[in-house]
Amino acid sequence: MIKQDDLIQSVADALQFISYYHPVDFIQAMHEAYLREESPAARDSIAQILINSRMCATGHRPICQDTGIVTVFVKVGMDVRWDGATMSVDDMINEGVRRAYNNPDNVLRASILADPAGSRKNTKDNTPAVIHYSIVPGDKVEVEVAAKGGGSENKSKMGMLNPSDSIVDWVLKTVPEMGAGWCPPGMLGIGIGGTAEKAALLAKESLMDEIDIHELKARGPQNRVEELRLELFEKVNQLGIGAQGLGGLTTVLDVKIKDYPTHAASLPVCMIPNCAATRHAHFVLDGSGPANLEVPSLDAYPEIVWEAGPSARRVNLDTVTPEEVQSWKPGDTLLLNGKMLTGRDAAHKRMVDMLNAGQKLPVDLKGRFIYYVGPVDPVRDEVVGPAGPTTATRMDKFTRQILEQTGLLGMIGKSERGPIAIEAIKDNKAVYLMAVGGAAYLVAQAIKKSKVLAFEELGMEAIYEFEVQDMPVTVAVDTKGESVHITGPAVWKQKIAELVQLK
Repeated sequence: MIKQDDLIQSVADALQFISYYHPVDFIQAMHEAYLREESPAARDSIAQILINSRMCATGHRPICQDTGIVTVFVKVGMDVRWDGATMSVDDMINEGVRRAYNNPDNVLRASILADPAGSRKNTKDNTPAVIHYSIVPGDKVEVEVAAKGGGSENKSKMGMLNPSDSIVDWVLKTVPEMGAGWCPPGMLGIGIGGTAEKAALLAKESLMDEIDIHELKARGPQNRVEELRLELFEKVNQLGIGAQGLGGLTTVLDVKIKDYPTHAASLPVCMIPNCAATRHAHFVLDGSGPANLEVPSLDAYPEIVWEAGPSARRVNLDTVTPEEVQSWKPGDTLLLNGKMLTGRDAAHKRMVDMLNAGQKLPVDLKGRFIYYVGPVDPVRDEVVGPAGPTTATRMDKFTRQILEQTGLLGMIGKSERGPIAIEAIKDNKAVYLMAVGGAAYLVAQAIKKSKVLAFEELGMEAIYEFEVQDMPVTVAVDTKGESVHITGPAVWKQKIAELVQLK
């Protein structure tokens, strides 16, 4: 007999738990990558992610400002009975989501929009979850809960290959096309076989497994799937994409694969990445009460101190000039101080619509910097909740018009910019700076004041003004249009190829 409230409470507790605790296997794998990384930029990014992880574990605040769309895999035993249930299992799970995301001690960002092809109205409580069921023998309910950020989910790829095609070739061609918006290093989940939707489900489910690639490497593969995992792990890392796409030795921490029988004429393959905010938990309900999740020991977190380094330069955003911006070089570390604006998809769309209608914008962008972010609401004495960058390429289509018609000087976001944005940046002698994705709570410590300036009804997508102190960023695209996300991986791909030849 499983109580309705036990499932609700367990889902709520699990979602709070994974918002601030990384899985221990992920921490260990990330630390191993940090120790072996030779690229200074990538090592610096991994350090920020690990420091952020420890801060979140002690402060009980979200690892990433994008607290995800909730995905749940439920295995219901055929002998299970529900004790006094008045709700469907779907409704129980969604009530758990609702409680978790509205928890006043650790408010999580509501990112789910109803009517996705129309009004795209926020549901305010992050419901509904995406739920998958299996009916299995037994008298227990087994639940796997994950919170998947949009930046990594958006990089999911599917291919309906011919049976004779190489899965390895498809993966090695596709991973570079994903860019860095999925916040590597993380995991790749790959589903092979079945039908199109089955391959996607297998890929997502595989990401619930623990990182064990080094154990597999030590004992050796025992079947074709394990051979594929090892081959792809080595070859994807040889691409040199590296942490945050800056170039380096580690792009993936593990490659997970699940397969299923398929039609003789088909070879469906789906690949879904998990980002540096890997969040999932597993629990079993047996009628004895709600789940009890084991809190990781602080000993599991490495003691790492992040320092900007002697070459970092402080920038005053309130007095910065176009001439000063033109002196910045790709890869430079900057510590930002002063006032910056925020704005992402909805705010950019609103501004472009106003410009097209000949209307005056509510905020003067001339000479300013805009940060692509949708922060978590603050709690207690916070100025703002976790406030890491969102994927910058989503703003690419707005970039030229905003730069040319407003005089905006710089942008701050996550991952690379596309060709149309780079050309616009070059033509307007603007600049693009990159903050580390997956270090949202750490970034938020640099924000000393926050207020809404425009579009308040857009919630986390409103235009804020942040006052920051020593916020660390990297020059990702300079005024000449040179991008570290193009040059960095190219350099490290060559270096890794030379190392492989030496072996």
